[in-house]
Amino acid sequence: MATALGKENSKLTDHGLIAGGLDINLRLRLSSESGRFNLDVAFVLQKGINIVFGSSGAGKTTLLECIAGLATPDSGRIALGDRVLFDSERNINVPPRHRSVGYVFQDLALFPHLSVEANVAYGLQGFKASERKQSVLSALESLGILNLRHRRPDQLSGGERQRVALARALVTDPAILLLDEPLAALDLPVRMQIADDLRRSAQNLPIPVLYVTHSRDEVFMLGERMLVMERGKLIAEGTPHEVMSAPRSETVAQLAGFENFFDAVVSSIHEDRGTITCLVGPDKIELETPLIRAEVGTKLRVGISAGDILLATSAPAGLSARNVLPGRLLSLSKRDVIVVARVDCGVEFFVHLTLGARDSLALAPGKPVWLIVKTHSCHLLAV
Repeated sequence: MATALGKENSKLTDHGLIAGGLDINLRLRLSSESGRFNLDVAFVLQKGINIVFGSSGAGKTTLLECIAGLATPDSGRIALGDRVLFDSERNINVPPRHRSVGYVFQDLALFPHLSVEANVAYGLQGFKASERKQSVLSALESLGILNLRHRRPDQLSGGERQRVALARALVTDPAILLLDEPLAALDLPVRMQIADDLRRSAQNLPIPVLYVTHSRDEVFMLGERMLVMERGKLIAEGTPHEVMSAPRSETVAQLAGFENFFDAVVSSIHEDRGTITCLVGPDKIELETPLIRAEVGTKLRVGISAGDILLATSAPAGLSARNVLPGRLLSLSKRDVIVVARVDCGVEFFVHLTLGARDSLALAPGKPVWLIVKTHSCHLLAV
């Protein structure tokens, strides 16, 4: 379902959000047949699109439900600008209909018997007919679907239904917009087109937008800032580039698409050149990595993206890269336009190649190869 929860304070400036943003500090404990889940997060966000990123079960939807008032935290505080929506110490818990929250649910659930215009007008029951009509037409026009106003949902494409859901959430001028994986059911080309439309629409909103997704494509296309959640906790935040290109935990690295993870032990520290040497795997393969605060003997995890590794069929020389590892090609597999090479260097590496590279190098299982890994492609992760 997509709706706007509440119609009070219909002018965005009444909320004071441009200066205040969204301020959250909450705890929630849920029990079910599958066990207990704890949500414990704190952050402050300003206007713009803020991605909430994480794997299934991380607590992303539960977080949105707490903001919307559909779930009640055990303790904490939620404020939109100067408006406190929830405060356990002051016994404040504003009902959902008075929170002025726009919410686009994953399943949309547009009313099948109503036209597009009537679906969008559903959240404006308390407005005069003339005001309701003008607001609906303006919302439809802004999203490029005014010409669809007399159609019913079953006469629309997936992308058109998404635009209707967004129009219904925005028509009441909400104080915050919550989007729970709104593009998950769409094919990639359509998803990217709608994401681009959504980015243009949301960029000019003077309110925070929280956008839940597990798609890396949507993160970089939409997000100005992102929050990464794991098991109910916030484990990283920043711009998408900051978080995804230099992950500090294995969970973030996995979400960012890293394929290679190894247990490592610090064997030596080179402060003069800003690096450390780590021993990896049972054969104690040496990897030079960026310098961090650590002592000899410290246990770490090393993450390396398969796309950051070069592969050669003869021993390279005269390179700036510090890590050159001899190995044997175990297998090749095609994944769309990428070839995934599995290489044994004492530990197994995954390497991404183009189809042209595979063919020009005449690669085949069993062939000796060398892997080249730059120092700063080795990301040290907390154990």
